[in-house]
Amino acid sequence: MAYNKARAEKQWLKWKEAEERKLRELGVDEDTIQRLHTYDWAQFNKERQYLQRQVEWSPYVELISAQDLELPVEDTEALLDSIEDMELFSLLHNVDKLTLEILFMKMDGYGSKEISEKTGLSVNAIDLRIFKLKKKLKNFL
Repeated sequence: MAYNKARAEKQWLKWKEAEERKLRELGVDEDTIQRLHTYDWAQFNKERQYLQRQVEWSPYVELISAQDLELPVEDTEALLDSIEDMELFSLLHNVDKLTLEILFMKMDGYGSKEISEKTGLSVNAIDLRIFKLKKKLKNFL
């Protein structure tokens, strides 16, 4: 359901009137109440602008399980076995095992920092290996 500005504004006004009524009962001067009103209205508008631009995902997206998003292969050997293009297979087969592991983890959604922690290499070394592999793949294409 999309953001309903009129309903949100109506709820905000109801809340604000109750708050101002309570402040008047407590003896707060009108100038302070007016400044609070102006500040709260500006905050409401900022939140409204954010919420109006927020995209709602359909309920279907929530039903997608992690199993549906998993890679169809379990390790680097299965990854190589799944490649049908012989030239690409040859290119990846000649890459060292650690770079293939890094590639597999990247495909599985790991970030460079997480891969760095698992492999013991620095983040820069991980990124450099990925860069060099991309360069080889670009030359292949």
